[in-house]
Amino acid sequence: MVSLLHTLRDHTDEVRCCSFSPSLLATGSGDKSLRVYSASTGSFTELPFSPLTAHGYGVHCCCFSSCGGYLLSCSTDGLALLWSADTGELLATLEHPSRSPLRVCALSPDSSRMLAGACDGTVAQWNFQSRKLLSCSAVSEASVVACCFSPCGQMFVSGCTNGDLKLWDLQASLLNSQKDAHDLGVTCCTFAPQFNIGGFQKYFPLLSWTMKLLHSLAAQSAPVLSCAFSPDGELLDLSLPASFFSHTLHTPLPPPPACRYVTAVAVSPHQAMIATGSMDRSVNVWRMGGELRETENSSHKLRTVFGEEDVQNWLCEEGLEKLVDVFKANNVDGEELSRLSKETVTELGIDGFSYERESIESWIRGKHKTSPMTNLPLRTTLLTPNRSLKMAITHWKSDH
Repeated sequence: MVSLLHTLRDHTDEVRCCSFSPSLLATGSGDKSLRVYSASTGSFTELPFSPLTAHGYGVHCCCFSSCGGYLLSCSTDGLALLWSADTGELLATLEHPSRSPLRVCALSPDSSRMLAGACDGTVAQWNFQSRKLLSCSAVSEASVVACCFSPCGQMFVSGCTNGDLKLWDLQASLLNSQKDAHDLGVTCCTFAPQFNIGGFQKYFPLLSWTMKLLHSLAAQSAPVLSCAFSPDGELLDLSLPASFFSHTLHTPLPPPPACRYVTAVAVSPHQAMIATGSMDRSVNVWRMGGELRETENSSHKLRTVFGEEDVQNWLCEEGLEKLVDVFKANNVDGEELSRLSKETVTELGIDGFSYERESIESWIRGKHKTSPMTNLPLRTTLLTPNRSLKMAITHWKSDH
């Protein structure tokens, strides 16, 4: 079920972080360096430009952008560094305003913002395109050692050594706070990109401002130092000083062979692999067995086995009740839903293009029953908000 693929022993000090892109594995260490390996072929060959050595002190955290083209790292030197994952070129040096040591960093899902948590209790944000500091906000009286963006990119969470877990919007206005979420301090946090409720694959809601404890996993015998979800949200990996465990809310997986002093864990986005970093200076790469492979494409599989009624229920779950009659009239089942293209959408009478609401409403009121773009007849005049475009516009306005 769990097998060791590779052990990488290139660092000369403890490994503090590791991160996967679709094709690469990056590791950071107390030896002030980042090392980058090819993960696409399974050989884990170190790339020619590795190691990356611009930090003056140990590297605490590293993460790839969603596209895998960029690598962000932070260090005790108070710097967050942005690298090209293709060439290893140092693209930007982002300095914390008070040069406070940085313990954690994150890139927003759309790569519009970079974030870093500092020992002085602040979180700094930079614009990705301009590399300019957007804000440096006090979020705690204690050191910020954990932070991450929500999958929608509209919020971030901070975790501190005093045990508080807080949810913020991009302007660092507090949305929710959990006092003493962990009595010995929050050491790590991450979001599941999607999760399963009642047989339906759910994505993180755009405006969910509440935090509620769903489960408490108490099998750990030592402090949890790192955590990571699988891409489908089914598996949660927790790294401990002595070993690491994988948990799923449905079928627990047994622990793999024990490692010593595990400090970091990362899950590959497209392959059934987990990387763990240790204080013994090594990085182990593990292959997970059947259960992870079965869940990797669970969202796609779930939709393809939907019947027509399942699709209609799914639309209601996603807040798209207005489309139920259209899909019902055209007998759209799960298989057709999974193959839905712009052409198919147009045939259903859903235009598929984005317009200013006032303009498209004026077009429809003017007795136009065709698409302004294709001139094809519209079978419905129901309007569906383009939330992704709205989010991108919001990002742009806040950055300018």
